[in-house]
Amino acid sequence: MTQYKMDNLDKSILHALMDNARVPYAELAKKFEVSAGTIHVRVEKMKQANIITGTKVSINEKNLGYDVCCFIGINLKNAKDYPDTIKRLEALEEVVEAYYTTGNYSIFIKVVTRSIDHLQDVLINKIQAIDVIQSTETLISLQNPINRDVTP
Repeated sequence: MTQYKMDNLDKSILHALMDNARVPYAELAKKFEVSAGTIHVRVEKMKQANIITGTKVSINEKNLGYDVCCFIGINLKNAKDYPDTIKRLEALEEVVEAYYTTGNYSIFIKVVTRSIDHLQDVLINKIQAIDVIQSTETLISLQNPINRDVTP
């Protein structure tokens, strides 16, 4: 499959949709001085190229009562345990991101909990209870001063 070649209009459309995914195509067409059909075709092409993979609502975790965000580096006893471990971590609602990494850890995860007590429960009774995990290291996030999507 050939890579989709984005032009400035595509980039402008992406920026606008990243700011507000619900903006009408007619409004974008007026802003960028093209037809609504052109906007529709461009968006569909970017969907087909998997540049646009969906839309989602952004939520404020703290306003939902999730006050603790942390990152946990996980070392596995054996690399072959990776697929099963990922399945088990995926089943934990507190695990919101997972990465297979190089360096000090086999897996690096982002965990969001309501409190330090909740985090302790997740660590001891859920994550460290996975028998193929050799060790973990937890880094608690104090702040998230930069949180953005990649710039097209």
